[in-house]
Amino acid sequence: MEHAEHAEHWKEIKLSLERPYKNDQGQLLPTLFDITPEGELIYEPKESSAKVLGDNLRRIFQERGSDFLERNKSSFLESGVLNFETVTQDREEPELGAKDEETETDEMTVKPMTVEELFNMRMEIMPQLYIALGEMSHARDLLSLLLSSASTSVQFPSTTDAQYQNQDLDTLSATIVNKPPAITPLQAFNAQLVIGGKDEALRKAAGLFKAAAERMERGRLRSEHYWVDALKIRRTNWGLIPAPLPFGAPTGKGADKITKDFMISYGLEESSPIYRRRAVAQMSYTGDKMNAVLFPHRQNTRLRISVASTRADGSRTGASNSYQNRPEGDMDLNNTLRTAQRENIEQEIFAQIAKEAGRLPTASARVSERLILIDAAQNTELKFELVGTDESAVAEDQDPFSKAKCDFIYYYLLALLLRRHTHNKRSRLGMNEHSKSLGGSNSLPPPILQPVIDMLQYQVFCRRIRAELDAVCLVLTKAGIPTTFRFNGVEDIGKDLVKLAVEPINRPIGGEATLRVDNRYTIRLTMLSPSSLTVHLSQASISILSIPELGKLLSDEVEKIVLERICGLGRQICDDVGGVWFVDTNHCVGRWDGCALNFHVFEGERSELNCTASRFRRSIKDVTVNKYDSSSTMSVLAWAQDVIRRSIIDG
Repeated sequence: MEHAEHAEHWKEIKLSLERPYKNDQGQLLPTLFDITPEGELIYEPKESSAKVLGDNLRRIFQERGSDFLERNKSSFLESGVLNFETVTQDREEPELGAKDEETETDEMTVKPMTVEELFNMRMEIMPQLYIALGEMSHARDLLSLLLSSASTSVQFPSTTDAQYQNQDLDTLSATIVNKPPAITPLQAFNAQLVIGGKDEALRKAAGLFKAAAERMERGRLRSEHYWVDALKIRRTNWGLIPAPLPFGAPTGKGADKITKDFMISYGLEESSPIYRRRAVAQMSYTGDKMNAVLFPHRQNTRLRISVASTRADGSRTGASNSYQNRPEGDMDLNNTLRTAQRENIEQEIFAQIAKEAGRLPTASARVSERLILIDAAQNTELKFELVGTDESAVAEDQDPFSKAKCDFIYYYLLALLLRRHTHNKRSRLGMNEHSKSLGGSNSLPPPILQPVIDMLQYQVFCRRIRAELDAVCLVLTKAGIPTTFRFNGVEDIGKDLVKLAVEPINRPIGGEATLRVDNRYTIRLTMLSPSSLTVHLSQASISILSIPELGKLLSDEVEKIVLERICGLGRQICDDVGGVWFVDTNHCVGRWDGCALNFHVFEGERSELNCTASRFRRSIKDVTVNKYDSSSTMSVLAWAQDVIRRSIIDG
């Protein structure tokens, strides 16, 4: 409160616009004439009016001679004045008549004067002018002396003094004449004019001082806000760099080349020069909180990542990455710079993706100025798009799984970009340990798009493998064979997965699937991104190149497992009759006295397990064929067991 009262105290100061002529004691201020080297003040000496008059009279006789009064008649001053008036009147009358004639003749006979004529005219006029100047000066001083010595009251002459006045006609006499006062309304009007003029001058002067003070206060507040913002920015660890000198500033020897302003560098250290030049902001001098930081190269665009996929029923689903888009006025300096930095990084990512999109070995891409479409995997489309900040709103009705996938791709790209920057820094500083092990330091920087494509392809690849294995489990379950299935698409732990985006070499992601059948048969599959698959069987390990090949292999293994399971049942049931059972190619054969059974297992049109049993008897030439359909409620093993028992009974 005290500070506010002190700040408004200057408004109550009253200033006088008149020049001071008296000091505080009421004495007249002398006129300073000179100051000596010792600091002594020399004022202008005061002269009395009598001394000044005596000096002027002395000059008259010195300049015009001591016989000045004898050479002129008595009372020549009065006669001279009268003669001057009459002469002027006489001159004006003939001049009016002859004016027209002279103008006509002058128009015909106008000639310029020569130098000699001008010099002669000057020699004639100058002495007379000096004489007139001296006379007027002396007359003025004399009148001033007489007026100062005369009484202020005017006394009218009486008749008794007429004789005395007639005797002193040769001397000058002074009379004080006062101007009659104006009427009262006019005096009031004149007073109002004077007071109004003084008030207007005071108001103008006060307005000037007030405007200057307010301008100084605004400048102080702007400077204070400027330095406070600079300290806030530096405290949050943003880079402050000296601003270049203003245009036209002196740069020669001895000039002040030290800048007094700051610029903010918010770009990444290892970004390309074009993006580092764009990532420069200027601190505002206006003190406006809405525009405390100015971005001359900001494009106000964000990176939108969308993934669209086609389901088995033909419907399409898709989603985009999510991010908050708050208005600039609701953010502080730190968040404003973070948003601008994120936009600059996203533009760099988009440019790098556009470069790598044309060299993808396992996907096709279409690239435009602000849109990149990539057929990443089967029925999966990946889209990168630069959109304006006002157009970056994300729809709420999106598939949460696809939305999470887009968010993961977005942050994964940020990590891959940092890995690329780290590689560039190590290459610039020297050979690192990994490059030494490879035998050189000129290795290419790691890509940022290929790992994303590999992960999407690996996801689709794992989904298709799981679908095949689920179908196998369903078939075996319907057949009555107990099955245990375990699928792990990513075997690495979280710590190792994080290292994938940091390591200088692209390391594939791996997974494993295990199918345990009847607690005795195991089918193990190992997967590597983007689409490598190896099936580990009891007798061999087979590399699978396509999904149909995997389906065929699993179908054969299922048939083999079912036939071996039927063979085991036959041995168990026919143990009393001395039956012999064995498994041949796609067949299970059982023999005993007078009878033979042949089981054949095959896959139906809808990936269903079908089985036929052919019974041969020695006494009957016809072949009895029993068929098993998967639509039956009985399992294939129960059906086979029933066929074997009936064959023994009938045999």
